[in-house]
Amino acid sequence: MIGSIVQVRFAAAEEPPVVRAAPLEGSIQLDGALDESVWRRAGMIDDLTQQDPCPGEVVPYTTRVLLIVDDQNLYVGVICRDPEPSRIAIHTMQRDGNLFGDQRVTLVLDTFGDRRRGYFFEVNAAGARLDGLISGPTDVSDDWDGIWDARTRRTSDGWTAEIRIPARTLRFTPGVSAWGFNVERRIARERMTLRWAGTTLDARLVDLSVAGRLEGVGGLRQGNGLSISPYGLARRDADFEIAHSSIQGDGGLDILYNRTSDLTAMLTVNSDFAETEVDTRQVNLTRFPLFFPEKRSFFVEGSNLFSFGSGLGVDFIPFFSRRIGLWGGRQVPLLAGIKGLSTAGRWSVAALDAVTGKSAATEDANLFAGRVTCDVTDRLTVGAISTEGDPDGVHQNTLVGVDALWQTSSFRGNRNLAIGGWAAWTGGETPEGRRAGWGMKLDYPNDLWDLFVIYKEFGDGLDPALGFLPRPGTRWYQGGGAYQPRPDGRFLRWARQFYFETYLSYVEDLEGRAESWRVFTAPFNAQTESGEHIEANAAPQFERLDEPFEIAAGVEIPPGEYRFTRYRVEAQSSRHRPWRIGSTVWFGDFYTGSLTQWESFATVTAFHGHLQVEVEAENDDGRLPEGDFIQRLWQLKLAEAITPDFIVSNYVQYDSESRNLGINSRLRWTVRPGNDLYIVWNHGWEHPVGREDRLALLPVSDQIVVKLRWTLRS
Repeated sequence: MIGSIVQVRFAAAEEPPVVRAAPLEGSIQLDGALDESVWRRAGMIDDLTQQDPCPGEVVPYTTRVLLIVDDQNLYVGVICRDPEPSRIAIHTMQRDGNLFGDQRVTLVLDTFGDRRRGYFFEVNAAGARLDGLISGPTDVSDDWDGIWDARTRRTSDGWTAEIRIPARTLRFTPGVSAWGFNVERRIARERMTLRWAGTTLDARLVDLSVAGRLEGVGGLRQGNGLSISPYGLARRDADFEIAHSSIQGDGGLDILYNRTSDLTAMLTVNSDFAETEVDTRQVNLTRFPLFFPEKRSFFVEGSNLFSFGSGLGVDFIPFFSRRIGLWGGRQVPLLAGIKGLSTAGRWSVAALDAVTGKSAATEDANLFAGRVTCDVTDRLTVGAISTEGDPDGVHQNTLVGVDALWQTSSFRGNRNLAIGGWAAWTGGETPEGRRAGWGMKLDYPNDLWDLFVIYKEFGDGLDPALGFLPRPGTRWYQGGGAYQPRPDGRFLRWARQFYFETYLSYVEDLEGRAESWRVFTAPFNAQTESGEHIEANAAPQFERLDEPFEIAAGVEIPPGEYRFTRYRVEAQSSRHRPWRIGSTVWFGDFYTGSLTQWESFATVTAFHGHLQVEVEAENDDGRLPEGDFIQRLWQLKLAEAITPDFIVSNYVQYDSESRNLGINSRLRWTVRPGNDLYIVWNHGWEHPVGREDRLALLPVSDQIVVKLRWTLRS
């Protein structure tokens, strides 16, 4: 027999649940009370179903979701009843804070009906808000900040939420009478999830293919579609090393114009991102640059439309917007930028063009990125990407790429399966060698078995000047997965779920010689019923050095081949508690010697989320024949919230490599959504070399910025 027949079974798609938003007849005061008479006539989801840990089982936590719409807003009211309201977990009031351990409600909207891309909105019982963009069933970015509002109120039998999402905040196809919609409630202390649609363990909230339908939204309008956000700021800078200080004022403008509901144009002029949170420092014990996420608002808007490839992670990002306006960690003037976003039918298009000015290390530059995708079928998406320009303003660089992704959530019943591939080429003034790369991924991400296989190849001449590629000239073979059983309640009652993991990564050069490999195993990894996490790992690995590697100042590992095994033990307390502690220790051999890495954290929350203190520490102690080294990183986060719209946050970081202590203090007052006042103070000290006093610090820099941004919509 020459061949065989392979059967791939798909379940007949179940009809999604449907709810209709009622038209607004009257007015709503957003206060969390849900006491206006209009709520009694709202469209209603009468209750949610348990999705995790025991799908379908009855719970004492009843939930009612109410939906109202007018021509400008979608209103959502949620009544969350709790038999023990005094145990409702709240840890933060911060916008975009960590809500994992909180009682919260999450909404997802598929406004284009493509069952792939959309929005999520989340609010906890204290009124803290989190939002983001959905690019696919496993691809979510929470760096986007939309203009919307929510209020919550504690009641004698639980809590309520009142949410208003303006149509002008969303991009959607006009006239479509129904959107994809889902809602989820999280009971933190029980580690329990309740959901409206997609209630199997394998279903994910952000997988829009399992969402229900929200009808009655066809009348939403975006007005003239024009949003103007001017800003003004005053800045004082002081450099103590050269004894220089300056005071200056500045201003700029952001314009967003929805020419039609499915075509958005954005313009930024003289952009300044002083209000953006500082990057979290990282200790780098590898030979390759570290990845830092984009946080600037202009670049985050619509960033999900630029997502490319499958199985790439941060090993290759063809368009990495942090290349624009930043160089060597320093800000480069962003004189102007324009962005166009369009989603019409099966097609999506995103294009960005930015002009940067001269700096100490760069010349004027014009930089472009464009992306187009087509949903060929309900399961298959193909796309292309292109970039043009080099941030240094001197060299020429071009990238083009194509990709395809086929995915389903109904494989063998209700399992998830995805197959994707990509290819990319660069041109211009690039290094000699192969200028192309390609790869593919087979992914089976489900609750009991989570498996994947990845192959990717990066040419030694593949040089994306507007992208991120730490290891050109390599081939990658990756695979593995996790067996994740949930023990029967009659046995091992202390355990909620086990995770038996094995992951292999093998990297070779283009001549087929091994550069590095690593086998990560988790013979023991468990989450307890009370929410604690305990894990033990072993990770044998191999590294080939073709040239000396300076791992720390004055400590240089010679060229050669090195095999060693690292071990880890980890324990963390449950996220729902008002306090949380955790510690991770890596130990074992490391190149020619040994390395012990100790990371610990402690978080304390008080006054129902009004005060949160988090301390993190990392200590890396290397003992090698070439020399010993110790690297330390300490971080302190202190957030004080008067309300969810008036927050003072402080972020202190010290690392022994730079010997720099930095503090970033930020006051954010949201007068109303879209209108914000920021007062930011950045101060840096440095521990002088050779001083015996370990606490000696000399001031290096000081900056105070006052920034007001106001949004006008029509």
